[in-house]
Amino acid sequence: LHHENITNLIDVTSSSSFQNFHTIYLVIEKMDTDIYRLLNSGQNLSVDHHKYFMYQLLRGLKYIHSAKVVHRDIKPENIFLNSRNELKIGDFGLSRIVGNPYSPELQNEAIVTRWYRAPEVLLNMKNYGPSIDVWSAGCVLGELMIRTPLFKGQSNLNMLTLIVDLLGSPTNEDLKQITNSSARTFMDSLPQKNPIPFSQSFRGCDPDEIDLLSKMLTWNPEKRIPVDDALKHK
Repeated sequence: LHHENITNLIDVTSSSSFQNFHTIYLVIEKMDTDIYRLLNSGQNLSVDHHKYFMYQLLRGLKYIHSAKVVHRDIKPENIFLNSRNELKIGDFGLSRIVGNPYSPELQNEAIVTRWYRAPEVLLNMKNYGPSIDVWSAGCVLGELMIRTPLFKGQSNLNMLTLIVDLLGSPTNEDLKQITNSSARTFMDSLPQKNPIPFSQSFRGCDPDEIDLLSKMLTWNPEKRIPVDDALKHK
C-alpha cells in the first residue's frame, strides 16, 4: 500500500541485540499529532477543517478498500496529522486483506475500538465488510462536530442501546443477517424507539455535515453511504 493519505511503510529492519529473539522495526512516516489529541487540545476547528479532514480520511479509505483491505480500527487515535493539516490513516494492525469483502476472515467481533464499532460488528452478524470503516469514519465526523465521542458504551450491549437512542430501533430488514440468537433476543428486548432527526440531535451544526453523518451512521450496512458517494458529498 502506498498513498498520500496513509502512513506509508518506508523500511523494515531488525536487530539481534537480544539473545533469544529478534526485534522487527517498521519505519513509517513521522506525523505531528492525531485527531484524538487535536480534539482534546481545545484548538478551535472550523467546518472547513472538518471537510478537509473527512475528505482526506475518505480518500484514504477509498484507496484501502480498492486494494481489498478493510482497516477495521478507524478511530481518532489512528488518524494522524501534520502541521499542514495533512491527514494519514495509520495502525494497520487489525487490517485484513481478503479476496471477498465478506470473507469468514472478517467474522470476528473483537475488532475496532468499542466506541467506533459498527452495529453489524456489535451484533456479530455473519457478514460484514468495508462498510464498517464507513461507520467508524462517521463516528469520527460526529466527534469533530460535537467534540466528544458519540457512543461511549461500556460494553457491546450498552453500545447497542446508545445507538438505538440516536438512530431509533432497527427494522427487521436491518437485523435480517443476525445469526447470533442471543444478539437477536437482546435487540428484541429493547423498547421500540422512533428515530430522532439528526437535525434535532445535532442542532447548531452545519446542515451538510449533519446530512453526511446521517448517511454514514445507518443500522443497515447495505443502506450506508459508500465511500465513493461520501467523497462526492458537498
